[in-house]
Order: sequence, then C-alpha cells, then structure tokens
Amino acid sequence: MSVMPEPAPSTPAKALNVRDAAAQLDVTPRTLKYYEELGIVVPARSEGGYRLYEQADLDKLSRALRMRSLGFSLAAITAMLQQPMEAPPGGGRPRMSDASLKTLRGTLSEQLAALDARVAQVKRELKDAAAMQAQLKRDLDYVERRLAGEPVEAALEGHRKAKKKTP
Repeated sequence: MSVMPEPAPSTPAKALNVRDAAAQLDVTPRTLKYYEELGIVVPARSEGGYRLYEQADLDKLSRALRMRSLGFSLAAITAMLQQPMEAPPGGGRPRMSDASLKTLRGTLSEQLAALDARVAQVKRELKDAAAMQAQLKRDLDYVERRLAGEPVEAALEGHRKAKKKTP
C-alpha cells in the first residue's frame, strides 16, 4: 500500500528583520522601532523575540513615511493607520467598523485639506521661482551683452524688450 506524501505547508512570504526592513525603507532601525511604539505597525516576532516585518508591514510603513515627508504629523498618521478592525458576524476577514470608517473619513478629509493647502503653496512657490528665473535670465543676458562690448544703452534696450516679452 502506498502512502501519499503530505503536501508541503505553504511558506509565508519572507519576513525581514529590523535591519533589512530599515534598509529597504531607507530609514534607521530606530525609526521602525519608534513607529512600532506609536502603534503604526506591530511586527511579528521570531522565536528568539526578533522583529519580523511582513510585506503588509512594509507597505504600511512606506505609506507612513511618505505621509511624514509631506508634512503630516505622526499623530495624524497614527490615527489614520491605526483604526480598529472587527470580525464580521458571518466570519471572514476583519474589517473596519462604521465608527472606525467615520473616524477615518474625518481624518482623511483633514489630511486631504492640509495636502491641498500644501499643493497650493507649492504652486505659488513655483510661480514665484519661475518669475525669479526669468528675471535672472534677463539679467544674465544683459551682463553677457555688456561683457561682449555692447554699449550700455543698447544692452538696456535689449533688457527692456526681454522684460516685456516675459509674463
């Protein structure tokens, strides 16, 4: 009688230790530990107690880091990424409750408004930078004309014409 071998257990996606996860995210291990203290992620632990970061942890950390780089506060990031989950009555994957979704909607709306304001500010800064860039180009053109031996009045006239063309 032949015995069928048992199928090999499915192997979970490779988890990373704190050093490798930090290197992948381009942060320090201390940053990851701090984000854990805040509750943004709670990595699994090895039998020896070492942190093990799954892909979902890395995705959440990556999002938190992008938000942080855009000026979001750690409190806002934590509030947004830490919403409680509840198991549906019929079983299945845990999902956010209506209360959590409403809280998240408020947090997302606030953060979107803050990001909209930041985008508007950056647009104003870009407009100012473009105006300064045009001014510097006109000034450089004037200096180049003068160094090439063009008389002052002719170089100034060229400078005035260039200024009228620039919005």
